[in-house]
Amino acid sequence: MLEQFIFVGVLLVVALFLPIVLIGLAWLLRPKRPNPRKSEIYECGLQPHGENWVQFKAQYYIFALVFLIFDVEAVFLFPWALVYNWLPLYAVLEGVLFIALLAAALVYAWQKGALEWM
Repeated sequence: MLEQFIFVGVLLVVALFLPIVLIGLAWLLRPKRPNPRKSEIYECGLQPHGENWVQFKAQYYIFALVFLIFDVEAVFLFPWALVYNWLPLYAVLEGVLFIALLAAALVYAWQKGALEWM
């Protein structure tokens, strides 16, 4: 029984320690030539115009989150739509419930103004 988990344990140890070892190795082998020019702020390779700190409106983040949520949920709908004709009734009802939940979330986001683009 324990033999089955040996491979999982080895994979877990490798997955935990390999990134640590590689990051440490990169830190040790990096070129260490500090230069004030390297620490300067740049804007697409040019000198920056205006202030260094620009604060974006929270509305952009909310719009991006709503897009991300619906984009991921659309990915879940594609496999369901491909096998729609061969699914039993309960699976079709679950898909319809999922679509109804998406529609309710879209209506809620619309009413709250999350879809307004400034």
